[in-house]
Amino acid sequence: MNNNFILNRFFSQVTFDNALNIGTNSIYDECVKQYVDKTNVETNIEIIEELYHYLQKNYRNEYFYKNTLFNKNIIGKHSLNTTTALTEVPIHKSKADFIKINGKAVVYEIKTELDSLERLEQQLVDYYKAFTNVYVITSESNEDKVQKMLTGTNVGLMVLTKRNQFSERKKATEDYSLLDKEVMFKVLRKEEFEAIIEGYYDYLPETKPVFYYSECFLLFNKIPLRKAHELFVQELKKRNKLDVQNYLEHVPYELRFLVYFSQSIQKNYQELSRFLKNDWR
Repeated sequence: MNNNFILNRFFSQVTFDNALNIGTNSIYDECVKQYVDKTNVETNIEIIEELYHYLQKNYRNEYFYKNTLFNKNIIGKHSLNTTTALTEVPIHKSKADFIKINGKAVVYEIKTELDSLERLEQQLVDYYKAFTNVYVITSESNEDKVQKMLTGTNVGLMVLTKRNQFSERKKATEDYSLLDKEVMFKVLRKEEFEAIIEGYYDYLPETKPVFYYSECFLLFNKIPLRKAHELFVQELKKRNKLDVQNYLEHVPYELRFLVYFSQSIQKNYQELSRFLKNDWR
C-alpha cells in the first residue's frame, strides 16, 4: 500500500501544470513506470485512464472520492451555472474537503478507506460553526464505525459503495444552533465581507486601516444570525464562477475535479487537449 502514495501526487495541479508547460514531470513519469503497461497505451489520455482505473480497483484515495462526488453530485445532478463547488476551505481549525452550494450549502467530509477517523468529531464541530448541513462520506468498510460516531447527531452519512455509487445511509438535519459569526467571518475574503456589509448597511466603515477589519466584523456581528448566514452563503456561491460549463463536459471524466479547481489548467485548456491526444514520449 505504501508504494501507492505516489498516486496521491499524480492527479494534482503541480503535476499537470508541469506536464503542460514544461512537457515533463517526474511524478507523471514515475507513475507511468510503476503502474502502466506501456504496450497497451499510446496517448496521455490512455495513460490517465489506466491510472484512474487502478485507483478505482486498488487505491480509492481522496482524489478519487472528490472526483466521483464532483461528477455524480455536481455535473450529474446540477448545472454549473447555478451550483458552486468549493474544496479545502479553512473553517476554524479544520479544512472542508468539499462544499456544494446551490439552493443551500452542504459540507462533505471525506473519510476514505485509507484515512484515520481520529479527527472526525472535531472536524464536524468546526463545520457546524459556519454551515448548517454536513455529511460524512466514507467506504463500506468504515460505515459501521462512522455510523456509531454519528448516532444522535444531525450529521448525514453517505457511502461510496464498491460499485462506486453514492448511497445515503443517514440524512443530514439542518442545524443553526452551533453557528459562530466570527468563524463565518474568517471564512470570507475581504471583498466578500465588504459586499455583505455594504449590501446590508449601504455603507462601509470609515476608520484607520488598522481598525478596518475589526470594524467590519462588528457590523457583520450585528446582522441577525440567520440573515448573516444567508448572506455568507450567497457570497461563497459566487466563488469559482468561471466559464467552464461549455467545455468541462469535454474534459475527461478522470480530470474534471482537477480542471474545475485549477485556473492555470483552465487557461491552458487548448494545451491540455493537445497533451491528452499526444503520444506519451
